Amino acid sequence: MHEERKTMDARYTAVATANGRDGRAVTSDGRLDVSLAPPRELGGSGEGTNPEQLFAAGYAACFASALSAVARASRHDVRDVSVTAEVGLHGDTEKGFGLGVVLRVELPDDLADGEQLVERAHQICPYSNATRGNIPVDLVIE
Repeated sequence: MHEERKTMDARYTAVATANGRDGRAVTSDGRLDVSLAPPRELGGSGEGTNPEQLFAAGYAACFASALSAVARASRHDVRDVSVTAEVGLHGDTEKGFGLGVVLRVELPDDLADGEQLVERAHQICPYSNATRGNIPVDLVIE
């Protein structure tokens, strides 16, 4: 078992409770309350969201925020940036499951340092730091 970190050391702590892939997930403040269901591709009803969608939404938002932070520090305007996260579920019940991510970053055409900004964002994004060395993450600039 891992040693529990004290939440008082964190700048912010999100709390959510779920009761499985076919149920419900709710945050402690009630702002997020979603029905969960496995996707049709995995034999489910597809009538709710799933953990991969939630992870994709969180990663995309977090990466866009990190990109904005490094762009501001370099005096670049990336207000029109868009990040799409594709989260793939790989494996099977015998060998186990894993994730893979493709981050598609849409940048303004006139941004000269776009590739460097995306790479710097990848170094500071909490999701990127959490996944680094654990799952493949491909960065695609569009």
